[in-house]
Amino acid sequence: MNKIDRYIATSVLSATFLVLLVIVSLDMLFAFVAELASMKASYQLLEVLQYIGLSIPNRIYKFIPFSALIGCLVGLGALASNSELVVMRAAGVSLWRIVWGVMQPTLLIILIGISIGEFVSPYTEQLADSGRAIARSKDGSSSQFSQQGVWHREGNEFMHLNAVEPGGIVHGITRFKFNDKKELLEASFADRGIFKGDYWLLQNIQSNQFKGDRVTTERLPFLQWQTSLSMDLLNVVVVKPDDLSIRGLSTYIDYLSQQGLNAGEYQLAFWRKLLQPAVIIGLVLVGISFVFGPLRSVTMGLRIFIGVIVGFSFNIFQELLGPSSLVFGFSPLIAVIVPLLLCFTVGGILLKRAG
Repeated sequence: MNKIDRYIATSVLSATFLVLLVIVSLDMLFAFVAELASMKASYQLLEVLQYIGLSIPNRIYKFIPFSALIGCLVGLGALASNSELVVMRAAGVSLWRIVWGVMQPTLLIILIGISIGEFVSPYTEQLADSGRAIARSKDGSSSQFSQQGVWHREGNEFMHLNAVEPGGIVHGITRFKFNDKKELLEASFADRGIFKGDYWLLQNIQSNQFKGDRVTTERLPFLQWQTSLSMDLLNVVVVKPDDLSIRGLSTYIDYLSQQGLNAGEYQLAFWRKLLQPAVIIGLVLVGISFVFGPLRSVTMGLRIFIGVIVGFSFNIFQELLGPSSLVFGFSPLIAVIVPLLLCFTVGGILLKRAG
């Protein structure tokens, strides 16, 4: 990396990190205000701050592509406003050499994003969600069915888990067993479940068994629950698809396929996560093409405004195509790759004209 590359990289990186800091801070502020509205006797300011703090890695990962686009427009745009890009071109530096100078720090941003998305965000997001759910249940609602938590199906058994701790403890386990005729056989609730390696030890169980017109109620202090839902699999189930690692998504897609269940939502999240580095490169390419093309001589404020519009438009396009693939049955890969190809096409055409 020569002096020109380092100079371009410093400008783009500093602008990207500044944009990321501003966006994540605003998102945290809005989330904090939203959480204050749902405070309870057991879910106070300290728990809210803990939840917001643990969700920071996920917010950073989520906004990296958008920040890379705006950071490119700001960093490279500042060089254009000071006529430094013109001087570089006059000194014999080619357009594609400048593009490569921008792509080098972009690769570092991608590496940071992959590290957060694969090794940090899934764990901290589970801690955040489980901590919030457990805190909210301490007001006396732990023995009741909660709207928090996650649903899971295993054969003819449906289960709802109120909260899951990473250490292998589940709070509030509601189970519904059906026969092949889809008739309810048993409904049970356990206060807690502790993972014991090859089974779950349930505590304080209330079970209602349905036989014809009769209902039999049984209370047990302990019960061994044999299930294929291991702790590793549960750590995947309780995290939202978009917050899982690529490995976690692949594991759960295989599990759903074995159970004969629809894995479309997780396949969509898998391809989004796998292709996010290419998305970042595509958005940065669009940003570079704008600086050398239609936004060459405009003000910095207009560049940022256009970048925000492009970023939101890309996100909306993704959000429309993603659910459409689940509704109309076409491959989630198509829903992810079409906006990506559009970015590369627009960026390539504009750069070719500028060159």
